[in-house]
Amino acid sequence: MEAELVALATAGATALVQQMVGDGWERARTRVAAFFAGRFGADAESVGAELDAVRGELLDAARSDDEDAAADARAEALAEWRARMRRSLRDDPDAAAELREILAELTGDGAGEGTGETTLQVTNTINDGSYHGLVIQTGLIGTLRNSGGGGGGQVGQAGQLPAPRSAPDGQGR
Repeated sequence: MEAELVALATAGATALVQQMVGDGWERARTRVAAFFAGRFGADAESVGAELDAVRGELLDAARSDDEDAAADARAEALAEWRARMRRSLRDDPDAAAELREILAELTGDGAGEGTGETTLQVTNTINDGSYHGLVIQTGLIGTLRNSGGGGGGQVGQAGQLPAPRSAPDGQGR
């Protein structure tokens, strides 16, 4: 059971850190702040302020053009929120169901229905490796858009980039 809680906490923290630097931040902030506030006796605004502070650190590190600093900031944020989520899951048996709901919202499982947006899903598999612990891959995955002229951008299908448009002179980009 502990391994399942660690995996759920890791998935939740990864989705949260990705949202901190993405477009869905306000929705993620509201849901995660309420999740923690209800479990630790804090108000949602103080938890939201903590989330905003971490988000600010991530954005500052990303703007610094120092890839090591950005990676360190992501790793620190991931470790901090994974630990908090794991403690919440350990202390409150009902937290797992709520965190799964939040995770489904943040990762797009069921999100975007009716909006014309396509959700991209990345799956990785390790075969025949000698790994003696948890393996985590993180990164920022955003919406791919082809914004060349016409009626706005197009969203690529899952796992595919939109086809390139031809330049006015008939040659591709």
